Amino acid sequence: MTEVVRLSLLSHGMTDAMAATRFPADEPLNSIGRRQVEAVADEFGCTSRYFAGPEQRTRQTAVLLGVEAATEAVLADLDCGRWRGRALGDVPADDMTIWLTDPASAPHGGESITELIARVAQWLESLTANPVRTVAVTHPAVIRAAIIVALDAAPASFWRIDVAPAGRVAMHCRSGRWTLRV
Repeated sequence: MTEVVRLSLLSHGMTDAMAATRFPADEPLNSIGRRQVEAVADEFGCTSRYFAGPEQRTRQTAVLLGVEAATEAVLADLDCGRWRGRALGDVPADDMTIWLTDPASAPHGGESITELIARVAQWLESLTANPVRTVAVTHPAVIRAAIIVALDAAPASFWRIDVAPAGRVAMHCRSGRWTLRV
């Protein structure tokens, strides 16, 4: 019988940076974000292992879920380089256009979308070595990348996936193939 990896990805709750359309830094959840996470906490009962990205907003989310999550660096948010903390409107329009249309570009000096997808693909592969039920508290960008991997979609599809604050995505892997569960 083929063993199955079951994975739930949970996006952290709302932050002030999200509300103000700023590129993320290492900000905490705001009061709305805390309420969003508390509203879904009952959905994350008994699971074999929990992971959280290293940023305080993901660690706070795990605490609000009432779980002890191992910090996993691979679940870190997309590195936006020198755009970190800046408002979207403060970024030169030409740079923003390049970033949104070329997944291999990183005009901010950080990580490209294709690099993020590759990072997440490696992490997903590592989960298959120990096929247990897993919950990962992470970021919308990481969840988008996981969906791209599961669907074997083109990296250009990244921006066409919307992940809400405290949004959850379920996936499973059987025989080396990831499936998105909606």
